[in-house]
Amino acid sequence: MLHNYNGLLQEISKPIDYSNVKTGTAIWTVVNKVTCRKLFLCINVSFWAMRWLVGFVFHETAFGLLSVFIPLYVIGTLKGSLTDVGIMMALANFAAVPFSFFWGYLSEKTRRYKLYILISFLGISISLYLFSLTDMIGPLLILYALISVFQVAHETPKNVLISENYPRTEWQRNFGVFQLLTGLGWLIGLFLGLVLTICGFGGTFMLVFCCMLNLIAFVVSVFSVKDPDFIFERKLVSIERSVSLVNRGFYLFSRALNGHEIKEKVGENVSALCFGLLAFTLTTSMLFTPLPIFFSNNLQLQQSFVFGAFMLNTSGSLIGYFLSARKTQSDDRATVKKTTLARTIFMLIFLSAVWLAILPLELSILALLVMGVTYGFFLISILSLSMELIPEGKAGLFNLLTGLGGAAGCLLGPYIAENFGFPALFLVSVVGFFLSYAEFRKLHSKENIF
Repeated sequence: MLHNYNGLLQEISKPIDYSNVKTGTAIWTVVNKVTCRKLFLCINVSFWAMRWLVGFVFHETAFGLLSVFIPLYVIGTLKGSLTDVGIMMALANFAAVPFSFFWGYLSEKTRRYKLYILISFLGISISLYLFSLTDMIGPLLILYALISVFQVAHETPKNVLISENYPRTEWQRNFGVFQLLTGLGWLIGLFLGLVLTICGFGGTFMLVFCCMLNLIAFVVSVFSVKDPDFIFERKLVSIERSVSLVNRGFYLFSRALNGHEIKEKVGENVSALCFGLLAFTLTTSMLFTPLPIFFSNNLQLQQSFVFGAFMLNTSGSLIGYFLSARKTQSDDRATVKKTTLARTIFMLIFLSAVWLAILPLELSILALLVMGVTYGFFLISILSLSMELIPEGKAGLFNLLTGLGGAAGCLLGPYIAENFGFPALFLVSVVGFFLSYAEFRKLHSKENIF
């Protein structure tokens, strides 16, 4: 898709002919014209490169609003319990697990990535409209699960579109740009939730509003998303890694022949990536699923302030996305380890603030902001790393692991909070983040002595 605009890039870098330029004000005029021309071409390249993201921004706006609204709606309007919220979220995530692999397999098999993005947005729109027509917990459980099934349909196609339209050295930056733009959509959704709550709009209006946002995402994506012309970038990465490993093997073998004892790390511990990702997503889901209720009931905040607190968390994520997008290259493995450790530390601060009742609101909000920043760095690095290490045709494995972790976390989080209290939940979260950090530390391969 992006390769069609190489002409624009060449035009931008084309040398300027100054042979007819006179001194004085004429030079200033030419410089201004050249600057304007290059700026205009840069804007065109950026527009064409990122135009397919517009539909995702509308989609994320809807889900940013729903992320806080759904728990508050179930407990406040429908008079449900934390257990109801946990069952709803867990059922949705468990339903999404097989479908994440199913959608990923179909999109990779057919290579029609646009089709599954459109199926996702349209299916969510219809499900949200049906969701707005009932106020009974039972049907809502089924409909929310259906929303989650359609939600995962676009995840693998989105990751493939990014990885196939950019070289490996630019994956981190462009995953960062994607998350930054969609994160802005999420933040706008939280802000709209705050405004609509203050204005007194009810639950039915909120759901129909989110339905319309996803319908807009569908219409925009019909015209803006395009399947890549060629599928080869991930094959190149796999070939590069294989050649690098063979080359390293010959080097070590030659040193061994010369009588050197060699201790070298070889291979990639993909299982560490999988278990670390599973523990991280489980803990994150376990923590954030009942967290709006903690701010609403335990800290006695109004619904509008709850939306505001989560806007800070999302703002932190946007900072992480922005800083990641600015980097051309970095060590994804090191970033994953550092951010997971940082989350563990700030969860300890969160726990201490609540347990000791020392500025619980202020320190909780600070922890939310910093955990948002670390999550931004983590997500970009883990996406790049997963597309590098997970074999082609199995890209749905990433969504499978995050779905399993999210489902288990949705069930455990509300259960622990309702039966043992939020301090216990925060303590378990500290342990969960530390376990994921311990797994990610294994990412550099096993040692082997030749």
